Amino acid sequence: MFVGEVRQQRVSRMRGFRRWRWHLDEMYVKLNGEMVYLWRAVDHEGEILESYVTKTRDKDAALRFMNKALKRHGSPEAITTDGLRSYRAAMNELGNAGKKEVGRWANNRVENSHLSFRQRERAMLRFRRMKSLQKFASIHATVHNHFNLERHLVSRKIYKERRSAALAEWRSLAS
Repeated sequence: MFVGEVRQQRVSRMRGFRRWRWHLDEMYVKLNGEMVYLWRAVDHEGEILESYVTKTRDKDAALRFMNKALKRHGSPEAITTDGLRSYRAAMNELGNAGKKEVGRWANNRVENSHLSFRQRERAMLRFRRMKSLQKFASIHATVHNHFNLERHLVSRKIYKERRSAALAEWRSLAS
């Protein structure tokens, strides 16, 4: 219940931002010995915008994922992806082909966002059902965004203040 409220507040703050850049990527997740794909959208600040689980990695899956993200978060100024052809086909169909950027290290923002998910995945000893994976991915993204305070950009004092404020807000939401 509180996860949706936190997400709504973050989305409403970001809608007015003009130079919004997205980074899109998909990763393999093992589900009962079968590989499924977790599609993720991350903004220019490293916040996870959207997570979507599919069994395929084709144009239709990319199109559903991008439609979901665009509907919820609005249209960005630029979308950075890896070289997967499904993105290009989906963006051509959506009419966003001019916003697409592909570069060798341009998509590191989203690649690094997978690391925290992988740590939790190992701690949970994998997933059993697609529904539980989707639910975990979306909740993990919201919790990660709440506590992602960009330690490398601020001094220790400011970081500690922000961390304690985030923890106090979390406790008030959880109680």
